[in-house]
Amino acid sequence: MKLRMKILLGFLILSGMLLVAGIWSIYSLNSLGQSVQRLLDDNYRSITAADQMLQALEREDSGVLLLLLGRWEEGRQIVDSAHVSFQEAFERAAQNITIPGEASYIDRIEETYQGYQQLWSRPIVDTGREGNINWYFEEVHQEFLDVRSAVSELKRLNEQSLYSTASDLKGRAERAVVPGTVATIAALIFSVLFSYLVSRF
Repeated sequence: MKLRMKILLGFLILSGMLLVAGIWSIYSLNSLGQSVQRLLDDNYRSITAADQMLQALEREDSGVLLLLLGRWEEGRQIVDSAHVSFQEAFERAAQNITIPGEASYIDRIEETYQGYQQLWSRPIVDTGREGNINWYFEEVHQEFLDVRSAVSELKRLNEQSLYSTASDLKGRAERAVVPGTVATIAALIFSVLFSYLVSRF
């Protein structure tokens, strides 16, 4: 083989090594980005749903207080609207279970909310419950706190998962570029040796 062909072949091998290193790094980083984005989206959806449930609970509590004051029409409208909002958010959270053990948090929310709903779904105005502050604090408010605590725990679980995902991103990114880095270093070493051999022969 002529020297010119050997030199050309050497440069082709060098170019091929650098091309493979670049393609592998791009592929690894792209795969990493997609997987991390899915994890972040899942956690964010659950956090957003939990926030909406908390807001709906606060409105329901306000509606119950209005019913307690005898303002039936206004209180009922607020309670019913908040209930629809809570159910929509709950369904989104229930369909977005992505963390181990998250289903148990959803079950607890459903259980505590049903107990809370049973209290305000019964008539309050024109009954012994109207104006009964003791009944509100001893039963309704306690059930409200139980549901809010269950929703807050779901939110906290997803926030912790979101933080863990972000923390893990650095290590995974470093591992993703290792093959490309190794190939690049090997190509540089090969180019130095090749240049030495060309200059020698």
